[in-house]
Amino acid sequence: MPFLNADAVHPLTFPDGTVHPDMVHLNRVIDHPNIAVGDYSYANDFDPPEDWAVRLAPYLYPGAPERLVIGRFCQIAHGVRFITASANHAMGGISTYPFGVFDPGTLVAYRDGVGALPDTQVGHDVWIGHGALILPGARIGSGAIIGAGAVVAGEVSPFAVVAGNPARVIRMRFSDGDVARLLKIAWWDWPIDRIRAALPALMAADVGALAQC
Repeated sequence: MPFLNADAVHPLTFPDGTVHPDMVHLNRVIDHPNIAVGDYSYANDFDPPEDWAVRLAPYLYPGAPERLVIGRFCQIAHGVRFITASANHAMGGISTYPFGVFDPGTLVAYRDGVGALPDTQVGHDVWIGHGALILPGARIGSGAIIGAGAVVAGEVSPFAVVAGNPARVIRMRFSDGDVARLLKIAWWDWPIDRIRAALPALMAADVGALAQC
């Protein structure tokens, strides 16, 4: 099997030639008009679903006002959920109960009255740990690490490590200068052969060496 085969449904093959059935390239198993996933981004689930879109983003229906956008080379662990903006209830009245959705005559008007909703965006090479919850409109920068069980709202800076509820920055993976260099290098956009040649620098956290690849 070719190195990092973007066309493979299951990206991990064991030495005996069997594939790991719990891990999938998301853009090979999700066909949803409101979800966009870059190449090589995978999810792993101990109980693989038939519908990965519903498992990851259960409130995001086709034609919803918002989107879920995930970049390239992201790694999504078991139990991660994206609670997209369509899960919200109107909060302008006395009650938040969605009365309108239970009457076929008012359902469409209720839906259309929600208006524009924010997209949920995940950059490139983001690792989202076991059981993390990504809230509506979250924007996660490239290279970030989301700790297991974290509850993420708002913006996560590129190459930040966040954890907790609410998620807070534990540390930055690189200095401000190196973060700027890495975002300019944007290795995740390189051809796969160049990425393979650059693996020693990528695995060694050597920004200078990566810049020379």
